Amino acid sequence: MKKNISTIFILINLMACQPTSQTISMDKIAEDYVKLVLEIGQYNSDFVDAYYGPEEWKPKTEKANEIPSDDFIARADALLSLTDEVNSGSFGTLENARLTMLKKQLLAVRTKVEIIAGKTFSFDEEALLLYDARPPHNDQAYFDGLLNDLDAALPGTGTIAERYSAFSKQFIIPKDKLDEVFQAAITEARKRTDQHFNLPENENFVLEYVNDKSWSGYNYYQGKSQSLIQINTDFPIYIERAIDLACHEGYPGHHVFNALLEQNLVDAKGWKEFSVYPLFSPQSLIAEGSANYGIQVAFPGEERINFEKEVLFPLAGIDPSKADQHYTIQELRSKLDYAGNEAARKYLDKEISREEAAAWLEKYLLYEPDRALQRTRFFDQYRSYVINYNLGRDLVAAYIEKQGGTVDQPEKRWEIFKVLLSNPNTASSLK
Repeated sequence: MKKNISTIFILINLMACQPTSQTISMDKIAEDYVKLVLEIGQYNSDFVDAYYGPEEWKPKTEKANEIPSDDFIARADALLSLTDEVNSGSFGTLENARLTMLKKQLLAVRTKVEIIAGKTFSFDEEALLLYDARPPHNDQAYFDGLLNDLDAALPGTGTIAERYSAFSKQFIIPKDKLDEVFQAAITEARKRTDQHFNLPENENFVLEYVNDKSWSGYNYYQGKSQSLIQINTDFPIYIERAIDLACHEGYPGHHVFNALLEQNLVDAKGWKEFSVYPLFSPQSLIAEGSANYGIQVAFPGEERINFEKEVLFPLAGIDPSKADQHYTIQELRSKLDYAGNEAARKYLDKEISREEAAAWLEKYLLYEPDRALQRTRFFDQYRSYVINYNLGRDLVAAYIEKQGGTVDQPEKRWEIFKVLLSNPNTASSLK
């Protein structure tokens, strides 16, 4: 009852600052949402991925010793109640999409506060509440079948893991050539994206190489079309990761996605809720999914392998004649991606131990032991976030292809992709 009274009290205070229920201001709800997200971010360093809104909206008080979860949840509930009072009768498609997304973002914010405060959800419950998506389930037999296909394609003798490791070592980028290879991949990815998106003249990012992270790459968007991109060099980086990361973190991935949202929604429309990016929210499924799908948008069909043969393989000192076989193996390996989701689900639902999760990753994703343990650190830190990479990619791909953005229609695919990146969307809106 105390919690309900708190919610009602906060709602009354919020309503006192609003016009009548017929003219509830979306912009005022958005402002309160942004301030709430920023306050919560004081208690979890991963919670706010980016902020480029008004400086005066940042918290001005010191954080408490413990997260005031009841207060944050009550404020989220009050804002959700206000969104129900918005008179959307005159809204167009875009304004309705804005309202729907804000509701889903608020639900995710509320849920993440509960998780920070100690509440547990099943993997599937958490994924739905945070990312607006229902992760598929695949049994072990499914992955065993895919592993058999990879087994048949790998050269040499020994176990699958041994042969995959021996084969892949030929494609490691030497550390002294890492920056040259990445810069070449980034330059090409930017050129291709700019041809279709007409990027802002001032856009740019700083690239750093770092260590001791649970991820392989990260984009810290700074606002005004500027980003800081970090690449983790804890483990060997394989040649295919140059284009993967150049596109995913940069062009047409996170860097471009954030720049388009800022340009089209924050600056052009004044929708300030898009000036803050709570990481554990539906926005992330679109962000990660579009960043991964953007790789094949920028480098469709044979264009990727041809560019790598002609440019990246020679720069890295890797034999280009082995590229075709390498990508045949990688295509088979990529079909096992969802095995990582199953490892995370079983581990986070406490069905298996950390060691068992790492063993699963070694078997089905063919990770080296140290790399597998690093991935379990990612599960600890980001939990069900793992679904955003593969499920997000597949949902984005299906949506764009359904709209006519197929491989044989590359210009239309770029066009639909840009619209997707520039407007409010969540997983359920892609159905």
